[in-house]
Amino acid sequence: MSTVRAAVLRAGGTPATVEPVGIAEPRAGEVRVRILGSGVCHSDLHVRDGEWPRPVPMAMGHEGAGVVEAVGPGVSLRVGQSVALSWLVPCGRCRSCRAGRPWACPDSPSFAHRLPDGTTALVGADGEPVMSYCGIGTMAEATVVPEAAAIALPEGVDPAVAALIGCCVSTGVGAVTKTAAVPAGATVAVIGLGGVGLSCVMGAVLAGAGRIVAIDRVPSKLDIARELGATDGLVATDDRAVTIEALRELTDGGPDFVFEAIGRVSTVELAIESLPIGGTAVLVGLTAFEARASFGVYPLVDGARRILGSNYGYADPAVDFPRYAALHLAGRLPIDRLIDRRIELGDLEGAFDRLRSGQGLRQVVVFE
Repeated sequence: MSTVRAAVLRAGGTPATVEPVGIAEPRAGEVRVRILGSGVCHSDLHVRDGEWPRPVPMAMGHEGAGVVEAVGPGVSLRVGQSVALSWLVPCGRCRSCRAGRPWACPDSPSFAHRLPDGTTALVGADGEPVMSYCGIGTMAEATVVPEAAAIALPEGVDPAVAALIGCCVSTGVGAVTKTAAVPAGATVAVIGLGGVGLSCVMGAVLAGAGRIVAIDRVPSKLDIARELGATDGLVATDDRAVTIEALRELTDGGPDFVFEAIGRVSTVELAIESLPIGGTAVLVGLTAFEARASFGVYPLVDGARRILGSNYGYADPAVDFPRYAALHLAGRLPIDRLIDRRIELGDLEGAFDRLRSGQGLRQVVVFE
């Protein structure tokens, strides 16, 4: 058993500590991946802040990419291959998996934050099992995962870009192109311009949306959204009615589709209230567990409005990750524009502070 550094969370609401952990050799059906990039996602912040209780100790991170450095028996991947990691490994047995909906699998081993047989690949200095967030724990120098979690990508993809394909890009682009299946010419609004929201903007461009309104409180984010293809930018205010009226003026009465990419009750309600007759609100951002939002039932039903929940952008990682990577290499999905900071593993607390403040885009932990 070798040793690697990992960001280990030992209690929700406290900082993760960078510490050495032992890592096992891959067994049958398993792959050891040397991590080269791990995105800092808002889901990581929910766990770090204790809003999403998780078992501890746990190696943080669920958005990562790297290269295969060892394989167990029966694995088709090759040492040296570039891979992006999927944080959801489908069980392959439930009705969702049988119906070709791996994103809706309720029995994924990833939810236990262990390998499928219930063991952990990581151990602490005292021999205690250390779990891996979503079964992949990407905020570590290396990880061991089931082969189904390691998706081979075309050569030439920056590992930081590949890491984002593993979560925020698939979540945002997929919400537009797969969950909502936005048709060409539709009017789209995106609320919240972090990595996922800007991925929604890129997805709307891919879908051929006729008008794309990017909404955020930070004006500089609107500029980036325009660079990625948004046709309009709107600075949100504390007065929801003012924001809704401005959005309606930009979209001839309201957007056909509104994507909420923050995960706050106030913006969820904003998305629903801004819908015109026949409009659809797509909820992409994840709130704290106990959060509840409200909406008027009569106008929702009377106006044939819809609310869709979109988990992981309806991703089928084995199919979608290589497709998004190919679109990036072809210049049609400028994922690199989402990355505004490349940091070291010891810089996580500062990265989480930026997430809480709503500043910045996507930060990526890079490993040499």
